[in-house]
Amino acid sequence: MDHLPKTFTDTLSGLPGMDLAAFLRVHATGEKITSLRINPAKIQDEDAVQKVLCSLTEEESGHVPWSEYGYYLATRPSFTLDPNFHGGAYYVQEASSMFLEQVMRHACDLSAPLKVLDLCAAPGGKSTLLQSLISADSMLVSNEVIKTRAAILADNISKWGAANVVVTNNDPRDFARLAGYFDVMVVDAPCSGSGLFRREPEAVQEWSPENVALCSQRQQRILADVWPALKENGILIYATCSYSREEDETIMEWIEDNFPAENVPIPLNDNWHIVKTSAGRQSEGYRFYPDKVKGEGFFITCYRKTAGEIWTAKKQKDTITPLSKKDREKVLPWLTSDNGLFMMEHQRDVLLFPENMATAVPLLQQHLYLRKAGVKAGQLTAKEMVPDHQLAMSTLTAHAVPRVALTREQALRYLKKEDPVVQASIKGWALMIYEGMPLGWAKILPNRINNYYPKELRILKEV
Repeated sequence: MDHLPKTFTDTLSGLPGMDLAAFLRVHATGEKITSLRINPAKIQDEDAVQKVLCSLTEEESGHVPWSEYGYYLATRPSFTLDPNFHGGAYYVQEASSMFLEQVMRHACDLSAPLKVLDLCAAPGGKSTLLQSLISADSMLVSNEVIKTRAAILADNISKWGAANVVVTNNDPRDFARLAGYFDVMVVDAPCSGSGLFRREPEAVQEWSPENVALCSQRQQRILADVWPALKENGILIYATCSYSREEDETIMEWIEDNFPAENVPIPLNDNWHIVKTSAGRQSEGYRFYPDKVKGEGFFITCYRKTAGEIWTAKKQKDTITPLSKKDREKVLPWLTSDNGLFMMEHQRDVLLFPENMATAVPLLQQHLYLRKAGVKAGQLTAKEMVPDHQLAMSTLTAHAVPRVALTREQALRYLKKEDPVVQASIKGWALMIYEGMPLGWAKILPNRINNYYPKELRILKEV
């Protein structure tokens, strides 16, 4: 990569655990680390995991040490041309940021029903990780303030296939209306991005001390805006992909100066080579340097809120109406089971989410803009339900629903929204499958196949 500017490298001297010569050497190599995280809801056994990994690279894949489902790839394949990628079998995520898993496992009771907010969530790496960790009776609210990025986030959450997620498109201050509501808040704050310079060399041009100062102010404002929404004894996880002290340790000090909060230390394995840093009342944060770990630059810290409100349910003006018995009959044949599922209609769309979210969804709708809630099963017509792509991506589809197995070439044609050219004896709606992984719907007619893969998701890249 291009030479790192002196204005930037001068700020690195004296940072905790910084070996500047080694840091500069690793940036000069231009090495790119590729890592992904398997979706445990869709890939359950080790043989299936290895099959997916071997389809991406011929060389052996290593494990990301701090993540149960994280793997390194020896080379970077074209994920766009992998049908498993489009089926939500895995998420391509930077390895260092997967350390969020260790923080969650240590700071939270993951067997409890938690209400978790991922505040700055797009494109969805940390949200999909959080969803894989929390219990089935927990709820994840995945938020993004920028509308276009919120749309990408919603698509990635749909691909992951979970019903216990709500995607919102709100400013952090909007969450103050839900005082004491969340058990856990993850704030992966917008930052100056210096931790990603090796992966994204073009970002170097946007770095400046002035931008760092602006980012630090923005991070403080975001935390101040959203703090009321965390309940007493709730967990705040703060992270950046910046090396700057102003965005890391200084923010730790600011949290302690402004909020009733105690630091939650996270145990480290010495073999991970993660640098422990301290600030404020000897509180711990964790720095990731690319010359020490197999990953990019990252910072994370964790706090428990020691005083504040705990949400008490108030009488709500609006409640959501469950689907009528007649309409349920149109939906049930599509589902593995309706056990524990709440079904509602919204503008003739059928939405599915866990029953324990039946009071949460209207509450969130009252205070926030909801981009997506649960899984959209399909649209009701006079005679039937037309299935939605979200249902195909979910783990809720009945085994009895007809399926058509595709080769890789057929799968790529389908994903380009072309005719997959298959011979099928069945008629009507069918789930298009690649190596057991659902990709979407098609309607099989006597003389043709109608491809229902969403136009906006189709592959545009040539094979």
